[in-house]
Formats: sequence, C-alpha cells, structure tokens
Amino acid sequence: MPAARRLHAWCIPAAFVPSLDPSVRRMSERRFALIPCAGSGSRAGAGLPKQYRELAGHPMIWYALAAFSACESISATALVLAPDDLPLEARFGSAAFAGLRFDTAFVGGQSRHESVLNGLRHLVQLGAEDQDWVLVHDAARPGLTPLMIETLIRAVEGDDGDGPDAAIGGILAVPVPDTLKRAEAEPKPSEPSQSSQPSQPSQSLQRSQPSRIGGTVPREGLWQAQTPQMFRVGVLRQALEDALASGAVVTDEASAIERLGLKPRLVNGSLRNFKVTYPEDFALAEVLLGGPSAAPSAGSSGDRSR
Repeated sequence: MPAARRLHAWCIPAAFVPSLDPSVRRMSERRFALIPCAGSGSRAGAGLPKQYRELAGHPMIWYALAAFSACESISATALVLAPDDLPLEARFGSAAFAGLRFDTAFVGGQSRHESVLNGLRHLVQLGAEDQDWVLVHDAARPGLTPLMIETLIRAVEGDDGDGPDAAIGGILAVPVPDTLKRAEAEPKPSEPSQSSQPSQPSQSLQRSQPSRIGGTVPREGLWQAQTPQMFRVGVLRQALEDALASGAVVTDEASAIERLGLKPRLVNGSLRNFKVTYPEDFALAEVLLGGPSAAPSAGSSGDRSR
C-alpha cells in the first residue's frame, strides 16, 4: 500500500471546516462508515473471533453492516480485516451477506488505532476527501440501528455554530447511571501489607481477580463512550497520525481528537448499543437481537435514547 499522504498541520478550527454556508457545505460532503474488524476478541473466549460468532442467526458483524447498509445517507462502508483473514464470503458463504453494501480492506494493524488509520487511508483511495465525514463503529456492537446512525449524523452536522468546537464531530454515548468504584488488588499472601500506605489502583488488575474497593469515583458529568464516532476524514487521520508518532495511547477516535484541544459533541446513545466483551454478554445480545424488529432496517430503531 502506498504511504498515506501527509496533511498540513491543522489550525483549529478553520483549516478543516470549509468556509461555505452550512447548507451549501452539507450538499458537497459525503459520509462514509468504517468498521475495524481485525481484533481477536480474546476476552470473549471460545477461540473464534467474537465478531464472527453467531448471534440470532447471523454472524455478529452482519448487524453493523446491515445497519449502515440501510442508511441511504452513508455513501460507502469499509470493513477493515486483518491481512491474513479470509473474505466474509469465503468464511460464511456468499449468501450470508447478500444485499449488504460494503467494501473489504485487508489492512488491519496491530492495534485498533492502526486499523482505523489504515482504513482511513483506504477510504481516501476509494475517493473520500478531507472534508467528508467518517463514522467509525465497533464490530462488537451489534445493537446499532439506522435511527442511531441518523441521530448522530443530524446532531453532528447540525453543530454549525461559530465557536471553536463547531462542526468538529461527535460520538454516541450514554450517561453513567451507576456508582463507580476504583478497584484495588489484594496483596498476595507472600506480600507485606500495604495498608499503611495510600491506596493505588493496580494497572494490571484483571476482571476476574479478587480485589477491594480503593475509592469511589464521582459519576457526575461522566458518560460511557459508544460508537459510531463521527469526524471529518482529514482531521481524524491527522489526529491518529500525530498520536501514533508521539506514542500516545488512544482507546477511541474521540480521544485522538481531544489531543488536538478539540471538544467533540456527546450525542445520546442507547443501552441497546452495548459492546459485547465477555462470554456472558453473548446471552444478552442473543435476547436483544432475537426479539421482534431486531434486525436493522430503515424503518426500525430499537432505540432507547435518553
């Protein structure tokens, strides 16, 4: 693959927000979807990558592809697979994804960060331009619906104010409803007690390890990030390239944008749009997707936005 074209340093925000009337600008902009699907899903167990496991009659990845395919406002969807992965048709048969609109790019990297960046470069090869929008979505969020996608698009494209964060982009998210506790790993029997010292959260604390409460985290103002996360192709590519060059760890696209000093919009998402992460999550997703109107379509939302 040819090296990605370097962008000029972005001034904030004028350099990446076209200086046209908003109504005229929207007519010239396109929207692309990007689904990184190169991870192993090791926390979900069962060996097979979780995005390929069956849920309510379809592979998990089918639901995200179907949701974007049902949105006429999405020009194209790029599915990013690992270079050594199989095409979906070879893995599941040609009929499994019949009627869905997507392009496959075997450019997945060692991390989600690299996979998204390589996927953006692939979209540019397909004709995407810097001022176009891209919606990046987790393959492991099968509860996405067309209404959620359209809600995000309307909120982001309607953010046409004159402030420094206007037309930056935004993400689906839900307010944190529960009390949050910071976990503290229990010392091993051979370790001396650290009770006399201030508690420090363990960086390697695993979900299954026994632990104690190290403190309560105030939840006021906290939101749980979801996907899609929608930004302009050019500014997101620059943000990810800058983060990669500096060695910064970014766990989602919004955090890369935040490093530029920008403040993306929070858009109310849905509890339906949860991320399948652990083995027990599959049972919940199966119930959710197996119910009436579960399959994504242009006329069904399944949304519980708050």
